[in-house]
Amino acid sequence: MKNFIRIIQLVGAAIVLLATSMAFCLEITKMAEAKSIDLADLLLLFIYLEVMGMVGNYWSNQSIRLTYPLFIAITALSRLIILQKKDIESSSLIYESGAILLLAIAIVVLKLRKSKMLKINIEKSDI
Repeated sequence: MKNFIRIIQLVGAAIVLLATSMAFCLEITKMAEAKSIDLADLLLLFIYLEVMGMVGNYWSNQSIRLTYPLFIAITALSRLIILQKKDIESSSLIYESGAILLLAIAIVVLKLRKSKMLKINIEKSDI
């Protein structure tokens, strides 16, 4: 049963990788046809690359590093801020910026948990 579940996970990861690769190629084709590259388009390409990196890491290590989804979320929120019109409420911008800050703090905390200066011993099974 364990092997069957593992095969399903790997097939699912392969499907995600294939779909992300196709979306990446379609986005590049769309930019080439429009003969225009916007910052939002580049951020979308970075999201695709991060998803592909996460799938590659999952495929090789059979686990997902917690920082990958956090980086994807930061990039997605940045893209959301860029795509919004200038007539948005300032409170929305503050909330979205605050979310990016919280995600960045979470990444720092995750990186510090392995710090030798803090002398924290966390086993992989504890996470």
